[in-house]
Amino acid sequence: MNKTSLPSPCYILEEDLLRRNLTLIRDVAQRAGVEIILAFKAYALWKTFPIIREYVPHSTASSIYEAQLAYEEMGAKAHTFSPAYTREEFPTILRYSSHVTFNSLSQIEQMRPLMPTDGSVSFGLRVNPEYSAVETDLYNPCAPGSRFGVPAAELTELPEGIEGFHFHSLCEGTSEDLEKTLEIIEKNFGHFLPHLKWLNMGGGHLMTRRDYDVEHLVSVLRAFGERHPHLHLILEPGSAFGWQTGYLTSSVVDVVEHHGIRTAIVDVSFTCHMPDCLEMPYKPAIRGARTMDEYRPDQHSYRIGGNSCLSGDFIGYWEFDHPLELGEQIIFEDMLHYTTVKTTMFNGVAHPSIALLRSDGSVELLREYTYQDYKDRMD
Repeated sequence: MNKTSLPSPCYILEEDLLRRNLTLIRDVAQRAGVEIILAFKAYALWKTFPIIREYVPHSTASSIYEAQLAYEEMGAKAHTFSPAYTREEFPTILRYSSHVTFNSLSQIEQMRPLMPTDGSVSFGLRVNPEYSAVETDLYNPCAPGSRFGVPAAELTELPEGIEGFHFHSLCEGTSEDLEKTLEIIEKNFGHFLPHLKWLNMGGGHLMTRRDYDVEHLVSVLRAFGERHPHLHLILEPGSAFGWQTGYLTSSVVDVVEHHGIRTAIVDVSFTCHMPDCLEMPYKPAIRGARTMDEYRPDQHSYRIGGNSCLSGDFIGYWEFDHPLELGEQIIFEDMLHYTTVKTTMFNGVAHPSIALLRSDGSVELLREYTYQDYKDRMD
């Protein structure tokens, strides 16, 4: 199969770009003396895990299904964190996990009767540094009143059986953001660190972004490790793995114009297939088009509209160098992280296929979706 024969719409992952990111991530882990694991919440295309495992053997899970996926497809037990576990699911969580992190002190006590003491699972507690450089509250795990983690003022002693701390304060963050967070961890939680075996620094470390200061990250991690040589340090980025590794293809199915505004309707949906565009919000890059702050009717300007019935399922404005035609391909860049894991079948809108562009130029169609997929979800 080649790219021209792929169905529309389709997510296309490029193997060379994925390996580029994986090489950098492995290099950081080796040079900094830390473990970096894959966060499924941002990237979980399990048919590509054989590639991932060449560089990174472990992953982090946020639910019972992600933990099972880690065990079955990554071939290793997961580092698992969930805002809350139920007594019914906890034994299964334990079966699939090497590390289990609790979100609260009350959760520890609720699950204590089920916690093994034979060392088969290492238990941790999420702490809240109450600092974050994330500006969008929807993505800020340390916003005031956050339900995530235990603040320093509420942690008077280390709970029995807890061997590690976990914190998460970043979203597409910088090494400077991590450095500031670690300063706060040492200041507010430092008296606990000598009694721990590991420290998980969570995700949001966007080390594969072009302007990210990788050397500073390595120096920050090495310096922290030298201050706390007994601690096993863990990072669990998600976006960094899938960052700029592929794109989403779509086709123009109609052009409508009302009140002087042209909208090109495509066969994908922002709310169904690119939800962060509306939630964050942000405007994705469209290949061959220029983003505009306002509509200019004298140019080849368009809003891009999704094909769901949500009124706000559109992004605008964009300028092309020619008038768009029906059937013309529109390519949304950088659509392989936090997209395939967050898509929905709202409205029964056809789900994009998923393909892998191999290093040798061949294309492997990983998944096509049908009416039966939608019907089974509604069963």
